[in-house]
Amino acid sequence: MMRSLFSGVAGLKTHQIKMDVIGNNIANVNTVGYKSQSIVFTELMYQTTQRASGPNDDTGKAGMNAKQIGLGVMSGAINTAVTQEGSTQNTGNAFDVRITGESFFVVSNGSGYNFTRDGSFYVDAAGNLAMSSTGYNVMGWLPDPITGNIVQDTVQRLQILSAENLTSNPQATEKARFTGIIDRNDTNVLSATGKAMNFSFYDNLGYTYNARFKLKATDEKGIYILTLDDVLQGKESILDEFDASIFTGTNTEGSPVNAAKKNSYSTMDGYTLDPATGYITVADPNGGTDTTELRPADIFNTDGTVKNGQEENANEYAAAFGFTSYKDLLALTVDENTGTATDPIMSPTRILSVLLKNPPTYMNEAGDTVNLFEGGTLNVDGFATDAGTSVKLTYDAEKGTFVGLNGSTNLKEFNFMLTPKDATAKNPFKQIAMDLSASLNLNNEKTSTISPTYGDKDGNGAGCALGKMTGVSIQNDGKIYGAYDNGQTKLLGQIAVANFANAAGLEKTGDNLYQATLNSGEFDGIGVDVSSDGGSIRSGVLEMSNVDLSTEFTELITTQRGFQANSRIITVSDTLLEELVNLKR
Repeated sequence: MMRSLFSGVAGLKTHQIKMDVIGNNIANVNTVGYKSQSIVFTELMYQTTQRASGPNDDTGKAGMNAKQIGLGVMSGAINTAVTQEGSTQNTGNAFDVRITGESFFVVSNGSGYNFTRDGSFYVDAAGNLAMSSTGYNVMGWLPDPITGNIVQDTVQRLQILSAENLTSNPQATEKARFTGIIDRNDTNVLSATGKAMNFSFYDNLGYTYNARFKLKATDEKGIYILTLDDVLQGKESILDEFDASIFTGTNTEGSPVNAAKKNSYSTMDGYTLDPATGYITVADPNGGTDTTELRPADIFNTDGTVKNGQEENANEYAAAFGFTSYKDLLALTVDENTGTATDPIMSPTRILSVLLKNPPTYMNEAGDTVNLFEGGTLNVDGFATDAGTSVKLTYDAEKGTFVGLNGSTNLKEFNFMLTPKDATAKNPFKQIAMDLSASLNLNNEKTSTISPTYGDKDGNGAGCALGKMTGVSIQNDGKIYGAYDNGQTKLLGQIAVANFANAAGLEKTGDNLYQATLNSGEFDGIGVDVSSDGGSIRSGVLEMSNVDLSTEFTELITTQRGFQANSRIITVSDTLLEELVNLKR
């Protein structure tokens, strides 16, 4: 039988395979994330009828090349253009995403990992991000529940719309600032009642409250008194349940002061200091059961002076710590950064905080020195003075800029605090640091615009109410954020991607999916950030097929001609065989 027949048959079969590849490419011209394929032909085998011989110097005969007859063609390889990106199609769907670069989405059906460039995703009934075509879960990383930062560990399904993610927890207000202008000629500021200002803030349950402040001018230019007047929830005052105060100093909730202890103060015999309230109990000097209770708010003014008629009680209060005069107590201070003595502190509340950070001690019956507050709570908030306390504001007489509080040029903010009157009740409020450094004292046509607002200049610490999710967005690095109607955003998760040493070695399994092979490299179960190799994720668009129809149609023509030519080989060979058969006639 003629060898050319088999070569023709091999050619027909190989070109048929090529036509199958081309047909599949054209069929998937609109398939999301499809990667076109191409076939490479290779010679099948050769029949050697005479091997090559070398030159013979003895006979002078030249070398002869080998005589080989080819036996056809076969498919050498079918390659996938994995690294060639497809065109972009806008969809407007936030869950439609595409990858730029050579990475793959990681998806799972619960029994293993698959990989895809198809970014057509949706959220199922359980809140999981999944492939629209297969329902496979999209894999990624979730945030740490405490820090809120992404933990890049073994990938897991992205349940971005879980019940807890549908709402944003409320936050208590912790920072605020005063902005605007004080005009010393403003009739409201000059009035007996002062200029009223409302400050809205949140507790940790998301309830809203209003603190009412009054600002009054003094006889000295550039000096004003800011007073806390009332705290309301709706139209009802809450001061029957809470003690409200404003005071200077930066310590909050018993956090340690960064300073060395200057001294150790001992309470004298006959005095008891309650660390929860700051009250001093004085024993009956005659040994009886009657006692006297001294309260700082009843004795001291917030400007550091002693209230009228309270000098004796002020000295008694100072005596509890070993001072002979209240003036020595008022002069007590420790710089929080250096631990060295500084100018007198004019806030009794701040004095108490220094005492707490330099704890008083006493001698027990065993002769041991014991910290008076051992086992107790060193909480400055417990020493807040009663509602209606004030701070003194000082402005530069020439520039109109804010100088400081209570005569100090170092204090630019004061603390506003609410504490439950019931010592056993939990406090839903945070201490709020209120910054005055941006306020000014200028001529503004007798109109003062100063007002407090929650949050610092960057919006931090503003607090918020309970929020409901209003939208989801996917960032370029694959991080998924939820937006809420309370103005907050929450990191819900991050889409992880997989990279392979030889992406072309991945095996197609249908449904726009690939799986790893020995020649592609293994997936480590963790994945990488899409930006690690310069890639990114775009939301609202899809990567379409990278099939080039002009190339495919050209390949159709050449494949058709190749198939025709191979069929002619069979036809002509058959004609030759027919002539051979006819020789016997």
